[in-house]
Parts: sequence; structure tokens; C-alpha cells
Amino acid sequence: MTRNDALRYGSRTLALTATALGVIATAVPAAAEEQPTAEQIMADCASGAGKCSFNDPQLGKAYLGEPRQVSELLFNCTDSAASQSMSWADTVGSSHSVGGSVTVGGGIEGIITASVTATYNYTWQSSHTETSSFTVTVKPGEVGWISRAQVMRQISGTWQTHYDDPKWGHYYWFVPDTVTGPAPNGTDGKHSAVVVKSRKMTTGEKKLCADGSTRNKVFTRSH
Repeated sequence: MTRNDALRYGSRTLALTATALGVIATAVPAAAEEQPTAEQIMADCASGAGKCSFNDPQLGKAYLGEPRQVSELLFNCTDSAASQSMSWADTVGSSHSVGGSVTVGGGIEGIITASVTATYNYTWQSSHTETSSFTVTVKPGEVGWISRAQVMRQISGTWQTHYDDPKWGHYYWFVPDTVTGPAPNGTDGKHSAVVVKSRKMTTGEKKLCADGSTRNKVFTRSH
């Protein structure tokens, strides 16, 4: 089922059940050209143009995200192994399946937080930042760096939007969504990982050691 199919399905279902529930809704489905996209509905949730809630949130199992480089690169142009303390910083944000990131301090973040806290008493954060330092040891002719993998978790639910006046032919619209974001360390027994990685220098990098001012030195470059 496509996003627009899901939107149309949600609006029609509500129209059919509105009388029984005592909810005001347009009985006639909107024309095809009047159907909103999921992005338009989410924009109204973020701006407050629509009164939105994130219904029936389902917490997925925590998992370890893909590792990524979080430090500068350390080059060893000497003839022996070299060790150096390097600082690193890593900020991991959230995204959702209907498109885009979840902005810290934005309207969508607050709605998700309230829904998940009320349902599970679980503190959801749209962003997580960590900083520290680590000793990196690099062999001669190699490049080293610090890599980190963050514990992540998905939350699936359905956005419900209510308009005071019909919009795209209806008072209510529904959008299925899955939010992916950082989880506290230790969630479901998963722990973030910080590791030192290294590789052989490329031909171009070796030239920096042979021809430049970095000859017989250990130096860093931003990634």
C-alpha cells in the first residue's frame, strides 16, 4: 500500500464510521487531485495547522546502528607504530519514514515524546550527543580513526490529524509512520560501541608522506 493509498483508506474509513462515533466528517471522499501527500500532512502537524496525535506507538527492539567515523584521520609517515590521543564527537538524530528528520524542539518531536511517554513511560529522545577521547595506535604507512555505533530503536504508529474545517475534503487524515532514533545505552541489552579502525594509505596519501612537510611525521587531517 502506497502512502497516498494509506491516506485515502484512512479518510474513507473515518467517513464510514463517523456517524457511529459522533465525529464530524465529510461523507463524500475528496477527488483524486485533492488528496494530500504524507509530507503535506506532516507539515501541518509540525506547524500546528492540524491538531495531531501519534496514535498506538509500538516500540521495536533496540539494535546497534551502522558504525561511522567520528574523529579526524591519523596518518603515520614514520617507520614505527605511533600512538596519539584523539578527541571525538558524535551526534545521532532521528528520521521518520514519511520523509525527513525529526527536528529537535519541533512540533513533531513533542507529539512523539508525549505519546511514547504516556504509553510506555519510556523517555524518547530525538537526538543524542556524546564526546570523549581515545588513544589511537597506527602502524607505519597506515591511517587510523575512531568509529562509533549508536544504539537505535524504531517506533511505529499512526498520525491522526484533525482540522477545524475540512481540508482536502475531510476533517481527519491518517498517516502510518515509523520513527528511527537513538536509544539509551543498554536498551534491550544493546550497548553503543567505540572502536579504533585503520587501513593502508592510498597511493595519493603515501605521496603526502614522501613529498610534503609531513615526511617522517604523524599528522591528522579532518574527514
